[in-house]
Amino acid sequence: MFVKVCGLSTPESVQAAVESGADAVGFVLTKSPREVSPDRAKDLLAHVPEGIAAVGVFRHEAAADAVAIAREAGLEWVQLHGNRSLEDVKTVHDAGMRLIRAVTMGAAPDEFEEWGEELLLIDAAVPGSGEAWDYSSVRKLGLGGRHWLLAGGLTPSNVGAAALEAEAWGVDVSSGVESSRGVKDLDLVRAFVQAAKA
Repeated sequence: MFVKVCGLSTPESVQAAVESGADAVGFVLTKSPREVSPDRAKDLLAHVPEGIAAVGVFRHEAAADAVAIAREAGLEWVQLHGNRSLEDVKTVHDAGMRLIRAVTMGAAPDEFEEWGEELLLIDAAVPGSGEAWDYSSVRKLGLGGRHWLLAGGLTPSNVGAAALEAEAWGVDVSSGVESSRGVKDLDLVRAFVQAAKA
């Protein structure tokens, strides 16, 4: 099970994710309670060992702007939310970066097709709500052997069942490991990664 912990903003939270076995960490470089500056992301990146994906997360920014900001932060992965196009995928890859393309369960059918991204992230129909949803509904998309992450409303207590219901390749968490909005609980971070890996 591939595990990504997103919205990290302190060295301690990065270390908690990494030491418990996360495969990827996410730094939010767009307007959010979890937003960090490119300089801050670069500082946090120093705590991420080789072999773990460090991802810059963007919402409404143009792909070229996201690439420029991610590069400033020293990141090699870009995660794009919002309405995207095949051209956006090309922009990221032409810059020599890897892409996580995020879509919500309410998206148009063609958005779930293979666009060439390294990972597809499938979020709740209302992303950011932190509420659990019908994870089994993802199975009807027929994602088969593709590499994709389940997100939205996941917590240490439900991630195992949710991943099985959705037949997920990987999982992504942010609010489900927080003590308050934007503040990571290190024990919850560790518990989530361990539960997902189990």
